[in-house]
Amino acid sequence: MNVTEVIGKIGKLLYPPRCIGCDTVLAEEERESGICKDCRPQIHPVKEPLCKKCGKQIYAWDKAYCMDCDTREHNFRQGRGVFLYEGPMKQAMYRLKYGNRREIAEVIAAEAMRNYGDWIASIQPEAIVPVPVHRKKLLRRGYNQAQVMAQALSRKTGIPVVPIVERTLDTLPQKELTPEKRAKNLKNAFKVRENGVKFKRILIIDDIYTTGATVDAISGILIDRGIDEVYCLYGCIGQGY
Repeated sequence: MNVTEVIGKIGKLLYPPRCIGCDTVLAEEERESGICKDCRPQIHPVKEPLCKKCGKQIYAWDKAYCMDCDTREHNFRQGRGVFLYEGPMKQAMYRLKYGNRREIAEVIAAEAMRNYGDWIASIQPEAIVPVPVHRKKLLRRGYNQAQVMAQALSRKTGIPVVPIVERTLDTLPQKELTPEKRAKNLKNAFKVRENGVKFKRILIIDDIYTTGATVDAISGILIDRGIDEVYCLYGCIGQGY
């Protein structure tokens, strides 16, 4: 056993793996999934039928799009969500965003590969781009949850993480705004770095998808800079209708 393995074992003794949903210590047989037996029935990976645009789970096989995508255009080509944003996943995403629980990103990346590994391979993204946070939030929090998720997915796919987008405005929290005000709130909030590498296909990573205002804003500026196709993957997504 090498030094790294010894340190890893000591770390697990001092900080045993916990359920991403309820934060209880996991039994040995639960550690691979990261979800305890009590939370498992309440945590739902997104399943077909899906909106062919944003990836929300819808409830009619004869519908191509959710109600939102039926009524407005998006700048991105297509998106997919890993888990439904409900039940224990709401607390899981809060811990990932504010509690430095980066292991939750590993669970999300593993589920993403199970559900969307073929989809990711088919779109052939050349780079993974995390939704950026403003430097004030980055200094306060110490990390960007979308970048942590992007790095977890990169380790599983081999696709490089390239943070070519930066956030120039410290905007109001999107959850406090109406759908109409969300888009206005993000106007001129992002820019592509001047030394950004040129790609043709990009996969944006974000933690939660609601109306798509954030990924639309980023997709728009990437397309303006010459990106041909922008796809999105989110840790959680709301239900579609």
